[in-house]
Amino acid sequence: MAFPDFINALPGVDIPFPADVVQARAVQSHDGLVVFFTFVQDMDLPAHAHGAQWGTVVEGEIDFTIGEHRRIYRPGDSYTIPAGVVHSARIKAGTRVIDVFKEAGRYALNR
Repeated sequence: MAFPDFINALPGVDIPFPADVVQARAVQSHDGLVVFFTFVQDMDLPAHAHGAQWGTVVEGEIDFTIGEHRRIYRPGDSYTIPAGVVHSARIKAGTRVIDVFKEAGRYALNR
């Protein structure tokens, strides 16, 4: 299921990955950032850490390692990543997720 047109019309996000691998649209406020990710190709997300994050899988599959815990997340599954916890993932092509970042400036919007 693709995101609806009004979500795809939201501003893009300046992420450090090519657009032919992952696409992102976002809503930003002073209190946080909501990003709608679509993974066009399989992707390995390298280990990293940042502020708190919560997300949910809309479609597809993510093999996530959060801290010391590894789990496969599928549609309807949600995850919480506490601030400063190292995490990495293997994300399958066709996966769509909604991530909410506590850091409003986590990514810059492309207006």
